[in-house]
Amino acid sequence: MDLGIGLKEILFFALGLCLLYFLGYIILSPFSLLMKFILSAFLGAAVLVVINLIGANFGVTIPVNPATALIVGFLGLPGVVLLFVLKLILGI
Repeated sequence: MDLGIGLKEILFFALGLCLLYFLGYIILSPFSLLMKFILSAFLGAAVLVVINLIGANFGVTIPVNPATALIVGFLGLPGVVLLFVLKLILGI
């Protein structure tokens, strides 16, 4: 019983599936990186707000301005820690 499907067609189908997989990977990789960046920035901003709310009782607040927003936006949670340590060391 011959279905009319030869080895050549099966190989082309497998090659097409592999190309489709790699194309999807190339398209979705930047999206995944962007989502990680957005999540990190959101988490950093939330921690910055919490530090300002709790730190107000102890006299330690980090002002929210364009510079601190960029640092927290790019670095996320490590950026908040950096700003907090700089605030404690420099007393700005």
